[in-house]
Amino acid sequence: MKLRLFLRLVRESAVFSMGALISNKLRTFLSLLGVTIGIFAIITVFTIVDSMESSIRTSIESLGDDVLFVQKWPWSFGSDYPWWKYWNRPQPTIDETFEIKRRITTADASVFVVNTQKTIEFEANSMTNTNITGSSNEYEKVRNFEISEGRFISDAEFSSGKNVVVIGNNIVENLFDKYNPIGKSLKIFGRKVEVIGLFKKEGSNTFGESMDDAVVIPVNFLRNFVDIKGQRTNPTIMVKAKVGVSNEELRDELVGLLRSLRKLKPITEDNFAINETSLLTKNFDGLFVVISIAGWFIGGLSILVGGFGIANIMFVSVKERTGIIGIQKSLGAKNYFIMFQFLFEAIILSLLGGALGLLLIYIGTTIVSSTLDFNLNLTLGNILWGFSISAIVGLFSGIIPAYVASKLDPVEAMRVGQ
Repeated sequence: MKLRLFLRLVRESAVFSMGALISNKLRTFLSLLGVTIGIFAIITVFTIVDSMESSIRTSIESLGDDVLFVQKWPWSFGSDYPWWKYWNRPQPTIDETFEIKRRITTADASVFVVNTQKTIEFEANSMTNTNITGSSNEYEKVRNFEISEGRFISDAEFSSGKNVVVIGNNIVENLFDKYNPIGKSLKIFGRKVEVIGLFKKEGSNTFGESMDDAVVIPVNFLRNFVDIKGQRTNPTIMVKAKVGVSNEELRDELVGLLRSLRKLKPITEDNFAINETSLLTKNFDGLFVVISIAGWFIGGLSILVGGFGIANIMFVSVKERTGIIGIQKSLGAKNYFIMFQFLFEAIILSLLGGALGLLLIYIGTTIVSSTLDFNLNLTLGNILWGFSISAIVGLFSGIIPAYVASKLDPVEAMRVGQ
């Protein structure tokens, strides 16, 4: 019985509220504008942060969250370590890679990688400053990618330094136009290299590491033209952990092996850096927190203004309907019925503002995703956040006007309302 009475109360309050909102369209629109702008600001920031975070994490995963990178320079610098100590460190070498591969027990693969930039050509077409990756064998074990046509470089081709290459989708589109690249020859360093495989199209990547721009050749071929021990080629040893082996276990063994290979004394500091993708995620986590706080601050100011706007309109609404409130109370309407009536009006008004803000965000994300090469998604979680914030703003904005209305004396209310 009480439940039925409560549901009837809710329905009647909602009907009263909607009637009041419809009869005052301009006032309703102006009232919900502040909430619309606030929700738009907050949820837009959340949507951008979530989309960026998803893109960054996908990019990092493509690098391998179970891969360690042995390099001269760390990805995160300590404040108590002079730069010149880093500068004097030796570069990782291909010989160290082979020794690690031979002796390590916790790794599934070890790869030596260098990078350089060069003009590549096919017939009359050319691409300048193209990033070229020279790798030893097992590269496919440490870097996530798929081959759409042809095949990847074989171990024998890596070892012999054969003049073969695997290229990405952007290279194909810029150089080959209507031709099938497989079996054709590119010119790199003035030498012909045969295209034996194409990487599957991946799309844009936050770190610029997309295989769409990749040109991968055997490092033993590349070393004929560039110094693979030099600073400019950024020599790196990529070591992938075995299944079930943690990065910490792999790091411990790797540190011991490198210290042994470089003949470092027990008291001597490491002269190498072992980096991993978790360092990148930690740095970006802090950035996302700052952006989210900024979004809350900017959107919060708008919502605060919108909340005051709704409260002001509700006070006006109470004053306009004072006579009606007096009649309702004289006919037996309880205080909580009057209170619910105005509360619902405030909440519905705020929810309409939130819904309009979310609609604008949805339109914006659709336009951005279709025109730019960036996937911007309005998630269900952010939609629920938007409606929840709107409902809370409506509740707090309407509670004082609703309480004032519920406490009106029926006789005095009817007299004032005449």
